Amino acid sequence: MNELILYRDLKYQKLFDQMLKQLTLIQEKHTETMPESCACAGQLIELAASYGFEGNLWHCFLALCLADHENAYSTSCEITGPIQGTLNQMAAHDFKIMKELFDQDIRALDCGEEEGIWSALSDYHTNNGNSKIYNGRIRDQIVTLAVELKEARDVKAFGEIITLFYKNFGVGKFGLNKAFRVEETDQEPQIIPITNMDHIYLNELVGYERQKEKLIENTEAFLDGKAANNVLLFGDSGTGKSSSIKAILNEYYDRGLRIIEVYKHQFHTLSKLQEQIKDRNYKFIIYMDDLSFEDSELEYKYLKAIIEGGLAKKPGNVLIYATSNRRHLIREKFSDKRQLDDELHNNDTVQEKLSLVARFGVTIYYGAPDPAEFKEIVKQLAARSQISMPIEELYQKANIWELNHGGLSGRTASQFITYLLAKEKNN
Repeated sequence: MNELILYRDLKYQKLFDQMLKQLTLIQEKHTETMPESCACAGQLIELAASYGFEGNLWHCFLALCLADHENAYSTSCEITGPIQGTLNQMAAHDFKIMKELFDQDIRALDCGEEEGIWSALSDYHTNNGNSKIYNGRIRDQIVTLAVELKEARDVKAFGEIITLFYKNFGVGKFGLNKAFRVEETDQEPQIIPITNMDHIYLNELVGYERQKEKLIENTEAFLDGKAANNVLLFGDSGTGKSSSIKAILNEYYDRGLRIIEVYKHQFHTLSKLQEQIKDRNYKFIIYMDDLSFEDSELEYKYLKAIIEGGLAKKPGNVLIYATSNRRHLIREKFSDKRQLDDELHNNDTVQEKLSLVARFGVTIYYGAPDPAEFKEIVKQLAARSQISMPIEELYQKANIWELNHGGLSGRTASQFITYLLAKEKNN
């Protein structure tokens, strides 16, 4: 590992070093069984369970190390593809070492043991190929990458394969994940992957076709490098505002769309977050859910500042998508208009607060469905869930449910269907 130049400080550095030690001992004809070998096998199995890997787990592990590591070479290839110059030479040096590791046969670690632990890990199968960490598409790409790297005829081909992977899928946390949250530290705010993102798609959201079209139009313009606006989705509770944004991410993440959820108390980190992502080859949505401000809260000033920008050019790969139940985001109190003793320029203050919504170039209203629209939502959700019930009985029960559970909304309809499914299961 000390011979590597760019690919140092790997995410699973300890396991990498332990595996190198075991393989070196085998090469030196130390054939005694070592407890560390079993420990390594256990860790590879745990990784396979977390990531959904199958096949040769050693190759999958090495492919993961390469796909996850952000360095000068991998982040450059993410943007431009193949590069030339000294950096390319340094990468070739590391790829030679990594190819030698791919060529190591882990079955030799069995040392004649009847159990054949490492033979099993060289052709690992599972009944559940789901990944707890990555979406299925990325998991499949890493497994495919492992196979392709093993079959590379030489170091040059090895480098071409991993370089193409960086260009097509990216590298590191932004390449291998689609949703993120912010964790504040004493230094820079940390962008942390969210691994349990809702798998909801636009065609699963019943109704609100005009609203979805506006959201799609703005998002596609953003992804195509055209002029696009910050978006505010406002309206009644439970109408699908947040679900629409999650669905947009799931529809377009394979085109480089990523989302970072930021809470109101974290708005002071927005400028630093932009600095971290402005040079990456992705389109980022800063997502603010249930956005609203009380009269005494000043966090809206951070938001206005980041939207309006300062002397520095605003990043072209960042937009803000927010949801709110309030049209004006900030509650305007009567005292804002009348208590002139407290503020000499009271009218300016009121206008500053109320003009925040104008900073969003696109505003999309999500109203509560009328009774007919509510019935249609219930009907489609019931059909999708294969609930067998006479339609009039379904409507009657849905009406009773909404009267006792928050009124007409898509959320109420979804909760009603969940109730029926649970009732069917119990019967």
